Amino acid sequence: MAEGILRKLAGHAFEAFSAGSKPTGRVHPLAVRVMQDIGVDVSQQRSKALEEFVGQPFDYVITVCDNAKEACPNFPGAAKQLHWSFDDPAQAEGDDEQKLPVFVWVREEIRARLQLFVSAKQ
Repeated sequence: MAEGILRKLAGHAFEAFSAGSKPTGRVHPLAVRVMQDIGVDVSQQRSKALEEFVGQPFDYVITVCDNAKEACPNFPGAAKQLHWSFDDPAQAEGDDEQKLPVFVWVREEIRARLQLFVSAKQ
């Protein structure tokens, strides 16, 4: 979700990539759904492994959940590393309808944080 939101907020000012510590190869269907609600299509994105980006230089590496921070405490090539602790909505209890509000909540937390980040960098 963060990659899609950053692309929408910052346009070409940032080049966004995302990766996970336990990629599944797909974006969670509820993430696709809640992102569509704000006009962001992430349906063509895929869940990627951190290893795909090792050796690539980055101005910022931002981890967004605690297990990602533990998996990449020092990302080589990152000028600056930040950690923003958000709940993993996919780990919420219940069926999809019970998880949906958690996805919305996390999307909004990510969006608010990225709006501040982008504003500070412009």
